[in-house]
Amino acid sequence: MAPDPRALNPKASQETLISLLQLDPKPIDNASLHDKDLPPLPEEAWQSSNPNTKSPPVASTSSLGLSGSGRGPIFYLTRIQRYSSYTFSFFAGLHLANTSVFPLIYQSVPYSEPFLLMARELYQSPVTETLLVGLPVVAHVTSGIAIRLLRRRQNLKRYGGATPGMWALHHSSSSSLNHRHSVRIWPPLNYISASGFAFVGLLASHVGINRILPLVVDGDSSNIGLQFVSHGFARHPLPPWIAYSLLLSVGVGHMVWGFAKWFDLAPPANWKKITVEKQLRKRRRRAWWGVNGVAVALMALWAAGGLGVVAIAGPAEGWLATVYDNIYSAVGH
Repeated sequence: MAPDPRALNPKASQETLISLLQLDPKPIDNASLHDKDLPPLPEEAWQSSNPNTKSPPVASTSSLGLSGSGRGPIFYLTRIQRYSSYTFSFFAGLHLANTSVFPLIYQSVPYSEPFLLMARELYQSPVTETLLVGLPVVAHVTSGIAIRLLRRRQNLKRYGGATPGMWALHHSSSSSLNHRHSVRIWPPLNYISASGFAFVGLLASHVGINRILPLVVDGDSSNIGLQFVSHGFARHPLPPWIAYSLLLSVGVGHMVWGFAKWFDLAPPANWKKITVEKQLRKRRRRAWWGVNGVAVALMALWAAGGLGVVAIAGPAEGWLATVYDNIYSAVGH
């Protein structure tokens, strides 16, 4: 009887091992599932329940970590990220009314300025500015970064160097020309995450110009209002148009999609690739168009008052123009 050729060819079994390990380990992009940590590894569960025992027992189907549940750091970080966005939205709503809705109604910057000054009594005191703007933004950004780092750490534990054959998988993926099957340790960077990181930079520059710079140059920011923005557009139109257009598009898009995700109204990030069933695909397409429609409508509203009225109102006059010139000159604008 001739020997089985498969028994003499160890390469096939090695390829089988590698192919079995080529599952792409990335977290499910769903807000409701991101609240939970991954279940603990078997040795972690055993060590936590038996701290004085060094060796864990033989793993069974009930100790594989597939049925574990608990509220770890990601659960609480997700709630910090969620409720901090609600707090900041109160300020964003006031800012939308003062910088867009009232200028759009009155078609005049001087008539709209008093509404901005009155709103400042609510959110520019040392206490309320910290509670409504500063702390929510810091909590939202840091919790989001922490969640990504914890997800990466969990992926490394489950798919990192301790997994049998993972070194060979990494080696084969890095040495081959085709990287489609490479292991992804970092969580996927979807639109909400990417726009959030971009929004942080744009928001920081906006706060720096309109809030911090006047304090540094003039020692006071009480004179800063809609006319300050109009004066900046009148001095050099192109940089403010680019900056405010990016701030509106990225910021509004991030906030609208973020809220849609919190309330489970947004489809998954890669819904076009993972949705096969026809009716589900149709519902997700409608949801995608609906969320984008709301984002575009809100962008248009904000731009109509902010860019359509405030940006073209012209420069300030008198002593106020001198104050604004000194502030803008400090940054070469």
